[in-house]
Amino acid sequence: MRLAGTIFSNVTKMLDFYSQFNPSPLSIKQFIDFGLNACEKKSYIFLRKELPVRLANIMKEIALLPENLLRMPSVGLVNQWYERSFEEIIRFEKMEPEQKVLTEFCSRLVHIRNRHADVVQTMAQGVLELKESHEVDCGVEHSIQYFLDRFYMSRISIRMLINQHTILFGEQPVGAKQSSVNGMGNGGRHIGCIDPACDVVGVVQDAYENARFLCDRYYLASPELELLQCGVPDLRPMPVVYVPSHLYHMLFELFKNAMRAVMERHESCPPPITVNIVPGKEDVSVKMSDRGGGIPRSVSDLLFKYMYSTAPQPSKSDEHTVPLAGYGYGLPISRLYARYFHGDLCLLSCEGHGTDAVIYLKALSNEANELLPIFNKTSTKFYRPSAQLADWSGSLNTAGVAKNSREKLSPLSNSL
Repeated sequence: MRLAGTIFSNVTKMLDFYSQFNPSPLSIKQFIDFGLNACEKKSYIFLRKELPVRLANIMKEIALLPENLLRMPSVGLVNQWYERSFEEIIRFEKMEPEQKVLTEFCSRLVHIRNRHADVVQTMAQGVLELKESHEVDCGVEHSIQYFLDRFYMSRISIRMLINQHTILFGEQPVGAKQSSVNGMGNGGRHIGCIDPACDVVGVVQDAYENARFLCDRYYLASPELELLQCGVPDLRPMPVVYVPSHLYHMLFELFKNAMRAVMERHESCPPPITVNIVPGKEDVSVKMSDRGGGIPRSVSDLLFKYMYSTAPQPSKSDEHTVPLAGYGYGLPISRLYARYFHGDLCLLSCEGHGTDAVIYLKALSNEANELLPIFNKTSTKFYRPSAQLADWSGSLNTAGVAKNSREKLSPLSNSL
């Protein structure tokens, strides 16, 4: 017991130490420049410091969550995963980059990535456990929303670093090719999980076909895809420097939402879903338009909230199926993927007609910088209960909630 207590004490001290530092955001260009002349020793030296910093920053915020949420079994499990991963990484702090250490480090990163594979679902289950067992007031909901945005953004960034290292330096199966949009290989033109010529058209088509498969399964029909470039039908490739798996995730979620809306409004003869891809000087915009009846304004501001979903909650008996909707986390996490490299995801709905969703991707790779949460005094105040003002511009109406959400994300970046 004394030995276990000593280990826990040392980990706590290291957590306090690393949480003092800010994460170091990288741009897509920096990822590519390093990948083109990849050096495993340099990557190891960087990650053995950077990963503990990113883990410590978000772990400090986990400790600030409302007490009732921290007591939920699923949240406790996630907390244990993070503590264990942090402890495993800091063991390499003073190890020299010898080949045996490098191999062990890469293997450990794979184990950590696999351990955290179900973090999103497990944390979502923890929030459900809280809702089912306790009354959740507005202040607690705001704190949870603020935390989950930062928590899931941190997770995206940590997986990005781990994937780059393990893809560049890990062992690959003989004859492996990086042909899928998930970007999880080490062949072809890909640099880690980044594609310097990611074909937006190809990823759109792939996401559509997979969403269509689910739609056909549930509704026995599905809307067609109308694919445009600059408003004109065009199937030629449109390359952009990006992570194909991130773009696929966003598009797949949007297609699922659009198809569900269209099929529930037009059962027999569903109108097509239109995707218009437009390159600009600052952004490449991907606009998806459906005629699924749209969303009331009173609801549209709630769509990016983790504690709100228009679909029934998934039951445990359905855990091995892939429904068209689930915890309601698809849109908020898709927006985080878009914002991770300083893009965005926006919705504009016309109630009674349909909804437009626009994904913005940075056109220049040197401007596509990581957007990272930072633990500091500014962030801690959002976990404390505060009085809510009920004036016309205040935070008790849905417009005010959206305003407050943007303000609360400001520690991540002034651009949000």
